Amino acid sequence: KGVGSNLKVVESSRRIRYCDGLLRVLGLLLTLVAAILTCADKETKTIPISITKTLPTLHVPVTAKWHYMSAFVYFFVSNAIAFSYAAASLVASMAVRTSKDKTGLVVVILDMAIMGLLLSANGAAIAVGILGQYGNSHVQWRKVCNSFGGFCHQMTAAIILSLVGSLVFFWLVAVALLNLHKKSR
Repeated sequence: KGVGSNLKVVESSRRIRYCDGLLRVLGLLLTLVAAILTCADKETKTIPISITKTLPTLHVPVTAKWHYMSAFVYFFVSNAIAFSYAAASLVASMAVRTSKDKTGLVVVILDMAIMGLLLSANGAAIAVGILGQYGNSHVQWRKVCNSFGGFCHQMTAAIILSLVGSLVFFWLVAVALLNLHKKSR
C-alpha cells in the first residue's frame, strides 16, 4: 500500500513538471513572436493632403512605426523581458527538479511579476489601439487604422499573442499553487 501511494506521488510530480515545462516553452514562444511582430510592425502610405481648394492636393508619404508610441515601446520591452525570463526560468525550473532549496518559490514569485508586467503592457497597448481604431472626437484625435490597416492588424495579433502569454504565466502560478496544495496534504 505504501509503495502504491509513492508511485502516485512520483507520477503526479512528473506530470506537474511536464506541464510546467510545456507552459514555460509556450510562454517563451508567445512572448517572442509578440515581440517580433511588434518590432517588425511598420507601414507607409501616401496620404493626400489638401490645404486649400485653389492649391493642388499634396501626396505625402506617412509612415506608422511601433516606436512612435511609448505604449507600444513599453509593450515591446515587456514582451522581450518576458521572453528572456521565460528562457531563464525554463533552465531554472529544470534545475529545481534536483535541488531542495527555495529556487521554486522565487520562480513562482517572478512568474507572478512577469504576468503583471505583461498585463499592464497589454492594457497600455490596447488603450492606444482603441484610440487608433476609433479616435477620440473630444480631443480631435482622428482614427488611423482606416489608413494604416496592416499596421493595426499586425499590432492586434501581437497583443493577442501577448495576452495569451500572460494567461500562460497565470497558469504557471496556478500549477505551482496546485502542486503546493497537493504537497501539504
